[in-house]
Amino acid sequence: MPMIQEAIFAMLACARLGAIHSVVFGGFSAKELGNRIKDATPKLMISASCGIEPHKTINYKKFLDESVKLSGVEGVKILIKNRPEMMCEFTEGVDYDYEECMKTSKPADCVWVNADHELYILYTSGTTGVPKGIVRGTGGTCVALHFTMKHIMGIGAGDSYFAGSDIGWVVGHSFIVYGPLLMGAATVLYEGKPHLPDAG
Repeated sequence: MPMIQEAIFAMLACARLGAIHSVVFGGFSAKELGNRIKDATPKLMISASCGIEPHKTINYKKFLDESVKLSGVEGVKILIKNRPEMMCEFTEGVDYDYEECMKTSKPADCVWVNADHELYILYTSGTTGVPKGIVRGTGGTCVALHFTMKHIMGIGAGDSYFAGSDIGWVVGHSFIVYGPLLMGAATVLYEGKPHLPDAG
């Protein structure tokens, strides 16, 4: 997912339902994403049609289709946020339009889970070999981030917090999504690079 609000919505929806999520940084190649798909064997993938970089627009849908093919995992459904910067076409029975699904969606009750229930899998970069899936539990993650935000970052309810990371990395999971929101603070999500349009 790119750094858009629907990415956070998807993460929080998974947590609410007790489903394990695995967010992947949008800059990976199709082969690298395929390795993660092969390992995690997802039932549903959520993505956007594209990601916007400072000097180019990246066709996520093309990478995603190639990655699923390379992974060899069958029956994966794909929910796509079709962005106006680069629209994509859907494969019937495989791809689903995010906006169309939202029109008929209904609220779902929170699913209570044990503290050690898996919240997410986050893969290492693979620079030291095959990417390893690190599993984080729900209770430990929430307690650690609540403590960190309060006692190290000094952030509380009503504050705003910005972390210059990507939600595809543990810093993004921790300090863009879960940490600030656990405190009742606002979080700032930024798609692009810190030096563009300018460092100010």
